[in-house]
Amino acid sequence: MKLKRIVVVVSQGQSSNPAKRDLEENVVAALMMEPGIDVTVIPHLYDLKADGTGMLALQGIPGDMIVFSWLFERAARWTLDRNGIRGLEGKTLLVQDLGEDEDDEDEAAEKVAEEDDKVRVIAQRTNPKRRIYCIDLQAANSAAKFVEEVRRIAAECRTELVSLGGWIGGQPAAEPLRRFAQPTNDTALPLVPVMPFAVAGDGESLVPARDVVRVQDDPERRWYPVIDYSRCTNCMECIDFCLFGVYGVDRVETILVEQPDNCRKGCPACSRVCPENAIIFPQHKTPAIAGAPVGLVSLKIDLSKLFGAPEDGKSAAEIAALERDEQLVAVGRQAVGMSVGMPKRQTSKAATPKDDLDSLLDELDEANL
Repeated sequence: MKLKRIVVVVSQGQSSNPAKRDLEENVVAALMMEPGIDVTVIPHLYDLKADGTGMLALQGIPGDMIVFSWLFERAARWTLDRNGIRGLEGKTLLVQDLGEDEDDEDEAAEKVAEEDDKVRVIAQRTNPKRRIYCIDLQAANSAAKFVEEVRRIAAECRTELVSLGGWIGGQPAAEPLRRFAQPTNDTALPLVPVMPFAVAGDGESLVPARDVVRVQDDPERRWYPVIDYSRCTNCMECIDFCLFGVYGVDRVETILVEQPDNCRKGCPACSRVCPENAIIFPQHKTPAIAGAPVGLVSLKIDLSKLFGAPEDGKSAAEIAALERDEQLVAVGRQAVGMSVGMPKRQTSKAATPKDDLDSLLDELDEANL
């Protein structure tokens, strides 16, 4: 019987923290014994250059992929996306506990429902018919938990195949399964044999006959924004605000991070002016800016941080302008305050009633948080 091969990518942390390294290596060692699993170890995903060995290795993976990294799932997914590594979003059951409660989850669901009428950039895309699962290595302390999740995902990928039209009633249909196993074109992702195993010296244990792929690359630490296109509405407020040439547009006028290394290290200002929380800085200390699930960061704890409201009561826009001014002065340019890039492109649109989020921000301003 033939099984779909699945590649598990382990993205190493930036530091040489012994606990993190041990967890990474324990996950790798355990996965070497799993049938049908190929393991690739790369340097920190966020630091990889577009034309570097690590990113080229990822771009060469054709099928389903599971990516372990020390990043939030959103941050990892959209870091891959900006480098052309795309697929259907695979859902993982292993997530970092951010302290959310049922009320927060209900509020998040209501917020998503309210936003359904907004046109997102992702709606204009067609992704390859493969799945990419991004898993945060901060979600558990035990390698066994991650291996268990890989087994669950592997079973899902092999028994609940994605049809050309998506899921059919939550179950695979006979015809799509047949067409997947016996494609009529040469662009379909191939089914390949299970990884060969050899019998160890004790005559009983199985050991993998294939080594782990370790990508040799030595990237420097980087700092740049990543756009979540499932939230981005292409409003262009980020390109208006940023004065360092980070953002640009593609041939169909869609916003993109064109010159990532122009970004000023440690500055998350543009994320504060994004009306859709679509701009992620994966290395930021605040979960909401670093890519934590939108709506699942406890609003009671993190909403003021998300919108940059400090103790002195300044608004998110004012804080963003101050952060930008600090970086401008650092490179010998003149501070511009609120005079540049702050008028919203949306002001030409007809006024709409305030929603719950607007009201919540008003309450924050009044509370002088």
